[in-house]
Order: sequence, then C-alpha cells, then structure tokens
Amino acid sequence: MNILTFDIGGTYIKYALMNEKSEFLFKDRVETPQSSRAELIDTLVDVYGKYDEINGIAISMPGIIDRKNGYCRIGGALTYNNDFFLRDALHEKCPVPTVMENDAKCAAMAEASFGALKDVNDGFVLIFGTMIGGGYICNRRLVRGKHFSAGEVSYITSSRDGWPYREEVFGIRCGMPMLRRMYAEEKHLDPDKVHGRTVFSAINAGDPQAVEILNRYCHEIALHIFNIQTILDPERFAIGGGISEEPVFMETLRKHLNEIYEKCPYSIPHAEVVTCAFNNDANLIGALSCWLEDNCKSFC
Repeated sequence: MNILTFDIGGTYIKYALMNEKSEFLFKDRVETPQSSRAELIDTLVDVYGKYDEINGIAISMPGIIDRKNGYCRIGGALTYNNDFFLRDALHEKCPVPTVMENDAKCAAMAEASFGALKDVNDGFVLIFGTMIGGGYICNRRLVRGKHFSAGEVSYITSSRDGWPYREEVFGIRCGMPMLRRMYAEEKHLDPDKVHGRTVFSAINAGDPQAVEILNRYCHEIALHIFNIQTILDPERFAIGGGISEEPVFMETLRKHLNEIYEKCPYSIPHAEVVTCAFNNDANLIGALSCWLEDNCKSFC
C-alpha cells in the first residue's frame, strides 16, 4: 500500500511516498505557493502525477482543520486557505481517500503511534517553532475538541488585565523568534540577522548573558507545562522542534520545572518531559497515522 504524504509548511512542502509500516519509500520537497489556493492544489496534483499507484493522500498543514469534512477553517500562515474545503478541491484531480490534519496534531499522532508517547495512554506534545504547536493524546486518541483547536497552546495568556497585547501570548513569548529577539536586544544586534545556532553557540560557550536569557525563557515554558499538567494530568510531555535537539535547552527546562515543583506547597503529580523521537519527519509520519486511523479497515 502506497500513501502519498504531504507536510505543507510556510516555505516548503515536504512530501513522501510511504507504506502502512511508516517506511519511507521516497522523500523530496517543493516550494510552498504563496499566492493562491489554486496554485497550492496544482502543486499537490503535480506531485501526485509522479506516481503510478497511490492508495491515498495524507496531509499535514497549519491552521484549524476540520478533519472529518476536509475543511480548513483557518489557514495559519497560509491565509489563502481560510474557509477552504481543500479535500474536495484536491479530490477532483486526485480521486483517492484523502485525510488532512493540523501539523502539530500530526506530530502528536507520530509520537503516540511510533515515538516518545507510544508506551503511554495520555500525553502532550509541544512543538517549538515560529509559535508553539500543541497536541493532546488521551486514551491513545488524539483530542480535537468541539472547534478542532484542542491542544492549541499558543494563545494561552496569564495577563491579569484582560486580553493582552499580541506579544504577551505564550506562542509569541516562547516561540523561537522570541529567544533570538531576547539575545539580539541584549547584544544590540539586528534580530533578523540572529540565528538560533548563534544563540546556542553563546550558551554552550558559557556566555553569562546568553545563559540568563535561556533561564528566563525556560522558566516561562516550565510554568505553562506545570499548568497543563495540573489541568490534564498527562503521563508525559514530548518536546519537539529544532530547539529540542539542543541538550542544554532540555536540561535547563527540566531544571526550572523541578524548581517549580520543589517550591510548590501542594503534593501534586510532576510532569515528565522528554524529547520527541521525530523532528523533521514527524508531520509526515503523523499524517500517515491519521490516514491509517481513518482508512485502515478498508485497506488493511
């Protein structure tokens, strides 16, 4: 069985031909169209046309996605996908069973099916990128919520004064751009010219200013993990995104989380935090998991 999987990102569309065992038969990428949904559909159709035997299509994409109806309520960074029945438009030219899901939820599915959450019933995935993607697994099932936005942690706020400025929500305050911005401001640099590798090179070299920035950054993340643990009580958190590959980040995050629990006057369960098993391939693997969940009885 061959499933064509797509990971639609803001810059590139990664795609892969995969089988039901989550094995990659072929992988490549193309640039993401920036102008229109019609151009996006044409790009997906062009990739589909490269292969002779396709049993289905699985799509990971940004935004709030109604998987059941193949509908994109909000397109995230790709605003041309707002209010778009993408599955129907694609099915006219690619007549195979097609499943689409939010990218962070796909990452959660990958970890629950094959990765860091495969041995637990309940878990939570946090993906650190431009903002912060979230996915909640309960009883080994992905929780979507009434409005398909369960697990969307980026909009969490702790403001005491009502709705805060945009920069005060969790996804902005603790997305990767904020870490680069904090470092740039401290060093009087242009934030647009500071790369994440620059920041972590300074941290690993023991630069006291860079280390302090990481401590402030991780403390806020730890507070939100503490809160999510208190509300949902997952067995494990899996942290993904490029930053999770930096050992000093994970060490610092765990340190601040432990300090919070040490100071907490209540006897409550502690959050377990691990690194995601999949990074660049997580969304493709998760999209395949979603497809198999919906179609396995028919094809397996």
